[in-house]
Order: sequence, then C-alpha cells, then structure tokens
Amino acid sequence: MPAFDVASLRFDARGLIPAIAQSREGEVLMLAWMNAESLKETLATRQVTYWSRSRGELWRKGETSGHVQRLVELRVDCDRDTLLLIVDQTGPACHTNRRSCFHTAVRDGEEVVLAEPWA
Repeated sequence: MPAFDVASLRFDARGLIPAIAQSREGEVLMLAWMNAESLKETLATRQVTYWSRSRGELWRKGETSGHVQRLVELRVDCDRDTLLLIVDQTGPACHTNRRSCFHTAVRDGEEVVLAEPWA
C-alpha cells in the first residue's frame, strides 16, 4: 500500500475539505472543515483539529469545552474530496450541547427534535 499523502486530496478553492465526524458506533456527530495544516496536526496528535471558517484559524475540537475528539481512523472517500473521521467523542459534539449536530429530523413535513441538550 502506498503511504498516505495529504497532497493527494482534492481541497476546494479555499484549500478546505469537508470532514464528517462519526462515532465508533456509527453515529454521525458533526460536519466541519479541514485544511492541510489541520489534517496534518490531527494525524500527528490524534486530537481532531479543524479549520474554523468563521475565525480563520485552527480549531482544536474541545480546546475550550473539553469535548474533545480523539481520532481512531481516517477514511478518504472515492473522489478524495471528503473525509470521514472515526472518533472517540468526549461529551457532546455539538455546540448546542447535544451528542450530535444532527438532532433534528424532518418527518411528514415537520421538524422533530430527536435529542435535547445535555444537562
């Protein structure tokens, strides 16, 4: 098998690639963005680091909240333009204090809240 090369990925015009965080159990926790630097840091430290588009800087998940993501496995999709991060999540992944950012379903045209914030 060839060695993994970050340069082989297809970053967008801003140098970003979508990264989906999923628990070991298969629950989709969140979607965020990575650049080459955040991906390299994640691979080196195993602590997931994203690129904050709003702040224009690295965002080490859980740095202020303590709700860190520890990388278990990195997966690359077939087009090499999306990442799947299998993670061990400490605490909630969502900034709304829920386990997953995907806590709202649309059923029969209505929004249904699937999970309330953690106490």
